[in-house]
Amino acid sequence: MTNDSDKPSKPSSSAPLKQPRNPLHGITLETIVTELVAHYGWEELAKRIPIRCFSHDPGITSSLKFLRKTPWAREKVEGLYGFMLREIRRLGDRD
Repeated sequence: MTNDSDKPSKPSSSAPLKQPRNPLHGITLETIVTELVAHYGWEELAKRIPIRCFSHDPGITSSLKFLRKTPWAREKVEGLYGFMLREIRRLGDRD
């Protein structure tokens, strides 16, 4: 007969995962796209990440729909967002 205390405990699926080193934790994809568009504009965003949702009749809603279905594109957008934040921080430190 086994004792339940001998079994490793499973993490509760309802408990939120803590990600202290993830700069994107808690930031929605909508916020990311909106801030990228505000910073770069659609034209520059399409140059940096050449996908149709940024270059042909761009919009937040259509871009979000595509990015949620396309992991490789979402990774590129998240990467550019991280770059943008570092760039803003670096330029802010100069002042």
